[in-house]
Amino acid sequence: MLCIKQRFAFLLLILSLISWNARAQNFPVTFSHIYGITELEKKPEKIVSLSFSSHDNFLALGVTPDAIRYWYGNYEYGVWPWAEEKLGDKKPVVLRGSINIEQIALLDPDVIEATWSGITESQYELLSQIAPVVPPLKGNTAYSMRWDEMALTIGKIIGKENEAENQISAIQNRVLDVRLRHPQWEGKSAVVAFYSVGSPGAYGPSDLRPQFLSTLGFETPRAIADLAGGRNFTVPISAEDLSPLDADALLWFAVNESSLNSIRRLALRRSLNAHKQGREIYIPPLLTSSFSHASLLSLPYVLDELVPSLEKALDGDPSTIVRASQDARLSP
Repeated sequence: MLCIKQRFAFLLLILSLISWNARAQNFPVTFSHIYGITELEKKPEKIVSLSFSSHDNFLALGVTPDAIRYWYGNYEYGVWPWAEEKLGDKKPVVLRGSINIEQIALLDPDVIEATWSGITESQYELLSQIAPVVPPLKGNTAYSMRWDEMALTIGKIIGKENEAENQISAIQNRVLDVRLRHPQWEGKSAVVAFYSVGSPGAYGPSDLRPQFLSTLGFETPRAIADLAGGRNFTVPISAEDLSPLDADALLWFAVNESSLNSIRRLALRRSLNAHKQGREIYIPPLLTSSFSHASLLSLPYVLDELVPSLEKALDGDPSTIVRASQDARLSP
């Protein structure tokens, strides 16, 4: 039986060969998704992207959608720093708030991408009267598509499946390289926690954030998985019992300074072994957002920033100071 290092070395070789076997993409292309089947007869010229983060993948592949969905952040067009230089001269329409059928109809798109948008079946049916719609692919729920599946879908929509495969492989190669260099992470537990709307919480194993950590060898603790029930993306945690958050690595996502302060004020946080043993990692706003976008453009930044923090948190020395990109610490 191959050891872990041998298995991953083999996977690295396979991934490096993917681009050699890729073929040019032809239209029409067909997508089997949660609401049926969508066919694109030809390469689209006018694109509306309703997903909260898919504009990153379009930009990575050299295409600026005619309209993109604003998620959050004080950045022009809703495009964060890791993707800004890819925006180019074309300035997209920014769609804010809930899906507005009339607004989209006025844009007269050739395709409506909605793989990570929360689109309902009734919205899908209405939007399909305007243009072909690509919601989450078959086998997924509203927000369960893996980052690589979303990126490959975007590539297929715009006739750049080959290039999408190459960029996905490059990130996967980096991930596997990190995993090969850190065999001690294999099977370690990791929790991605946050503070929102007055209470702490955590992401379940079906969410893309723990999913990405799993590619580095980490596992979501059983306590969180049980609370999530297999389908919930987030689970509430009582401030009076933070024990489900205890893990080999506890990552605190903070979208702003206010949420960081709320995390600091959790009285029982200091009773967690992760805190006592220096295995807490504060994830500052920019890294939090790049992790959450999970795109071709944001994931390289995640690896650059997160891996050194994981190394320090899991070095077995409680005195090691774990800092993230904004040099902020949880403890006063």
